[in-house]
Amino acid sequence: MRRIALLMTVGRLALVSLFTVAAGSPAFAQGPGGNQPVAVELTGSWAMTNDEETLTRIDPGPELQNFTGFPINAAGRQKALAWNSTIQAVPEHQSRPHAATYSMRGPNPAIHIGEIIDPLSRRLVAYTITGLFENANRTIWLDGRPHPSEFAEHTWNGFSTGAWENGMLHVTTTHVKQMFIQRNGIPASPYTVMHEYFMRHGDRMIHISQVDDPVYYDEPMVRTSTFRWNPGQREGGLPHVEVAEELPDLRQGDVPHYPLGSRHLEYAEENKLPVEATLGGGETLYPEYQEKLKQLMKTGGTK
Repeated sequence: MRRIALLMTVGRLALVSLFTVAAGSPAFAQGPGGNQPVAVELTGSWAMTNDEETLTRIDPGPELQNFTGFPINAAGRQKALAWNSTIQAVPEHQSRPHAATYSMRGPNPAIHIGEIIDPLSRRLVAYTITGLFENANRTIWLDGRPHPSEFAEHTWNGFSTGAWENGMLHVTTTHVKQMFIQRNGIPASPYTVMHEYFMRHGDRMIHISQVDDPVYYDEPMVRTSTFRWNPGQREGGLPHVEVAEELPDLRQGDVPHYPLGSRHLEYAEENKLPVEATLGGGETLYPEYQEKLKQLMKTGGTK
């Protein structure tokens, strides 16, 4: 009898241990390397915080020819200097979504991260990001599927795959339409590859984006954004954009732009900066540029 009671006790302990291990085991998502543990919980509603760059991201927005901090090359600079915000008022652009290279950085994104679960295996197949401007919502596939052919269609949300790396969700996005990545015309070409890293710290989520563009940049463009967990947040209904004739004097076929070679000196003059320092470029991102900036400040640079 004692042996039977002992065996029953051991069995109960084993059963409790099994349930304890199962409850404490991390969830798994399919990825390029097989089943991957989900390092942190990303699902839920997130609101953008105004911890940084409020003046450029919200109001009044970035100034013309304020390309500081952007490693744009000559082609990117030429395109940005020719960009005119009036282009947003032409009928074809009034209901245009934000591309994935900008949607997480645009004014006040209030997003919800959801899950796509395989109904049979119950494995996490993908994350969804909804609540982005003009419904350009994203799907981040975690099941190891390859990116489409280089000849495949480009969309506003692009094609995204993800994998967990060192406690961060690393997302790679390709096949995005061309668009600006800041509201003063700094461009991103359709050949862009974007890498993102999602990291959670308590009720904050850090989002790092790295835009690699062989057409318009000298080197990768890296930026960070912060989101705050907001469980009471709910998405509103899809907005209805009524396209209207906002530019009655615009002739058919006209494209609002500044002529090639245009310069916008207001930002440099208001901040007492040499014009060269406002034009961006890879070298301006590094501490060594301070010596060149000192020389430009002494000579006044060129206009």
